Amino acid sequence: MTTDIQALLNIRFPIIQAPMAGVSTPALAAAVSNAGGLGSIAIGACSVDQARQSIRETFALTQESFNVNLFCHRPALRDDVREDAWLQALEARFAEFHAQPPKGLREIYRSFVEDPEMLQMLLEEKPAVVSFHFGLPPQSFIEALKAAGIVLLACVTNVDEALQVQRAGVDALIAQGYEAGGHRGIFDQDHDDRLSTLALVRLLADHVQLPIIAAGGIMDGADIAKAFAQGACAAQLGTAFLLCPESATNAAYREALTGPRARQTQITSAISGRPARGMVNRAFEVASAAGVPDYPRAYDANKALNSVATAQGCSDFAAQWAGTGAYRARAMPAAQLVEVLMAELDAQR
Repeated sequence: MTTDIQALLNIRFPIIQAPMAGVSTPALAAAVSNAGGLGSIAIGACSVDQARQSIRETFALTQESFNVNLFCHRPALRDDVREDAWLQALEARFAEFHAQPPKGLREIYRSFVEDPEMLQMLLEEKPAVVSFHFGLPPQSFIEALKAAGIVLLACVTNVDEALQVQRAGVDALIAQGYEAGGHRGIFDQDHDDRLSTLALVRLLADHVQLPIIAAGGIMDGADIAKAFAQGACAAQLGTAFLLCPESATNAAYREALTGPRARQTQITSAISGRPARGMVNRAFEVASAAGVPDYPRAYDANKALNSVATAQGCSDFAAQWAGTGAYRARAMPAAQLVEVLMAELDAQR
């Protein structure tokens, strides 16, 4: 099966760099792809023009395959009562920086499920691989991408989601365990089985016929080997690449990854409106009796707060996404990391 997934993705090594919005860059994706793995860029937070530019920048840096990731979340529902209460809960924190919360919240990311213009751009640019997070787009989108010769991946967190993906005709599964950094890929954010990576991979191997890419808490070749032993044929790593110089990880983020907070990752919905794992800071403390606004409207509030805080040298409210293995991240160029991971994997065989 390993050979099959490598042939499917047109890569030499079964290592995939996770698409991390705000951190992944064309330079990082290209470095991983040029080293024999599959690099990834995240365009879920981009406009169509921004996404096209990012894809073209990556094409300019590599002739190898790379992955383009899209958000397929349920479009947000505006709830004035809940959103006003949330902004009121943030007033004291904004006041620390002599600022006021925004008057209202915006849906800052357009879901791919209702974005035919993004689909048309992908059909024109034709990246080799496209992946979906938070769910699936309309079946017509899937069929159009497949007809264009694009390989499709989808993130899943349980068997039911995997079976939906298999029925839709997607080519391979990204099995995201509870250890993974960043946003949980759950289709229904009110239901999370919280399966570990190895347990999920084993479960999917018993119930689904698609190739399985393990994701979550994987930091070295020994971790990859354990995932392979459960039925995975490739591994996706995100947190492991955060300290690479090609990533857009800022100085405060990098410092946190090398300190004690890297051992204290937790999952919260308070930052964006959807469950996501990161290094704990004051953004995790925000709460309102009315509940958290829908994703990504809640994220609009956090980004506004982080912006005023960062302008005054404070990173206490930054979204510093990271998995449970964050403290094991290694600072080295991406191509070197791919080589080290493969050497460590080979040593386990």
